[in-house]
Amino acid sequence: MRLWKAGGGVINGLASGNAPPHRRCNPAGPGCRRRGNLSGPETEGAPGEGGVDDDPPATGHKGAPPFSESQMTDQEVQDLKQTPLDTLHREWDAKMAPFAGYDMAVQYPDGIIAEHLHTRTRASIFDVSHMGQAKLLGDDAAAALETLVPGDIRGLSPGRTRYTVLTNERGGILDDLMVTDRGDHLYLVVNAARKDADFAHIRNRVADRARLEILDGRALLAVQGPAAATVMGRLHAQAPDLGFMTAAALDLDAIPCFVTRSGYTGEDGYEISVAATEAEKLARRLLAEPEVLPAGLGARDSLRLEAGLCLYGHDIDETTTPVEASLSWVLGKRRRREGGFPGHRIILDQLKTGAARKRVGLKPGGKAPARAHTAVENAAGEVIGEVTSGGYGPSVEGPIAMGYVKTEYASPETPVNLRVRGKALPGSVVKLPFVERRYYKS
Repeated sequence: MRLWKAGGGVINGLASGNAPPHRRCNPAGPGCRRRGNLSGPETEGAPGEGGVDDDPPATGHKGAPPFSESQMTDQEVQDLKQTPLDTLHREWDAKMAPFAGYDMAVQYPDGIIAEHLHTRTRASIFDVSHMGQAKLLGDDAAAALETLVPGDIRGLSPGRTRYTVLTNERGGILDDLMVTDRGDHLYLVVNAARKDADFAHIRNRVADRARLEILDGRALLAVQGPAAATVMGRLHAQAPDLGFMTAAALDLDAIPCFVTRSGYTGEDGYEISVAATEAEKLARRLLAEPEVLPAGLGARDSLRLEAGLCLYGHDIDETTTPVEASLSWVLGKRRRREGGFPGHRIILDQLKTGAARKRVGLKPGGKAPARAHTAVENAAGEVIGEVTSGGYGPSVEGPIAMGYVKTEYASPETPVNLRVRGKALPGSVVKLPFVERRYYKS
C-alpha cells in the first residue's frame, strides 16, 4: 500500500512551478499512467459538498485533516478502508493518503495546481465515497431533525436540498450536513470524520420520532466545473435542467443514481450517490468524456479555500457558532422566531447583539503563506485572531487564508499583521470569496 504523508498546511509548497499541460490516456486501460509535475508535497484534504437553497452560497462538508503516515501504527495503516474507486485511483497513479479512516487519492501525476485549474475551466471528478450517507425515515422526520439543527427542514419541498449544521447546547457546531427531501424520507450527507458521531447523535436524539438508516452500500462522486452540466447531459438529458440545490433520481447511462446539483469547489457541479457496486463503472464512463479528469483531495481543498468555504475542524467546530462563522444565513426565518434547537438562546442573542469574533478572508501581502494557527495581530502587535485555513490559491496566484478576528477588525481592507515563523508579515482583511462562486441558477 502506497501511503503519502499528508497534513500540515493547505497544498504546501504549491507556489513553485507552473501547472503542466493536460494530457489524457485511456482511463479504463490497465496500467494507465499520467506523467507530470508532482507539485505540492502536502495538503489538507477537504472532501464533500456544500450549498444552500435560495440563501447565499454555502460552506461544505469537510472533516479532519489527513493523518501523516508517521502518526499511524502499522495496524492503523492495515485497517484503512478503501473506497469503491480504489482500483481506479491506482490505475491513474494517484498519490494516496489516510483520511478519516480511508486510503484516499490526494493528487494525480499532473499535480494539484493542474487539477485545480482544470476544475475551474473544464470538469473534474472527485471521489467522496467516504462521506456518510443515511436516510431519516418517519412521518415526523423533518420536525425531529429540527430539534438538532437551526435550518428550516419542514419547509423543504420534495427534491430540494438544504445545507445546515448540528449544534450543541453552547451554540457550537458539531458538524455541517446536507439534507434533501426525497418525499418519503430525508437523505443526509455528513462529514467522513464525523459520520459515526453524527449518526449516533441523530439516532439517540430522535429515536422516538424517526428512524435512521445508514447507507453503507453507497458511493458518492462529485463532478465539478463549468463543463459539468454538458458532461452530465450526455448521460441523462434531465441533468442540466436541475437547479442549484435540487435533486432527482436519474439513470446515468442506465445506472440508477441519486443526483444533487451542488458543489464544494465554488463551481457548478453535481454530487452523485450510486450503489458501491456500480461506482467504478460510472466513474469510468465519466472519465471517458473529453472534458473530465480525476482530481484529488488536495485540489478540492484549494478550490474550497478560494471559494471561501469552511473546513470542519478548522474553520468551524464545536467552539464556533454559526454567527461567529459568518453562517447566520443557515438560520431559517421561522427558526429565528421559534428557536427549539440546541444552543438557540446563545445563537439568537448573537444575532441581535453581535458576536465577539467573526470569520473573515485574509490576504497576506507577500508571497509567504499564512497557514492554520498563524496568529493575526493589529498594528500594535496585539493578537486579535488566528488563521484557520491558509495556503496557495492557484486561481489568484498567491497566498490566501481564512480565520477569525475580533469583530472590530473584521471590515474589509483592515490592515493586519500575520505572525509567520516569528515575523510579523503585513496583510489585510478581505471580502470572501477570493474567487467568484459560479453555482448554477435556473
